[in-house]
Amino acid sequence: MAIPHASSGQAVDVGPLGARLGQEKTLALFKAQDLEVMRLVLAAGKSLPPHRVPGEITIQCIEGALDVSVDGQSHVLHAGQLLYLAGGVTHGVLALQDCSALVTVALRP
Repeated sequence: MAIPHASSGQAVDVGPLGARLGQEKTLALFKAQDLEVMRLVLAAGKSLPPHRVPGEITIQCIEGALDVSVDGQSHVLHAGQLLYLAGGVTHGVLALQDCSALVTVALRP
């Protein structure tokens, strides 16, 4: 069963999950023609392998800590910090602690 995405004008809670963090999963909050927004949830030690997408990306750490490798360089993000990535940049993510992050992707053909 597909998870419903937010519709235009619908408020979505993106605050810290707190005690629920260990039970939640990554999910797409909405996807439009040119933009996708996801809540990334990773347990400590879990990772996303290096990859790239054509469009620009932002990663905003909501809680915990994560290490984003960008072309081999490490960027540690803590709650409240945001990282911008240009389109086509190779990046990977490693959770240093249980964490959640808001990820935006500009969709490009």
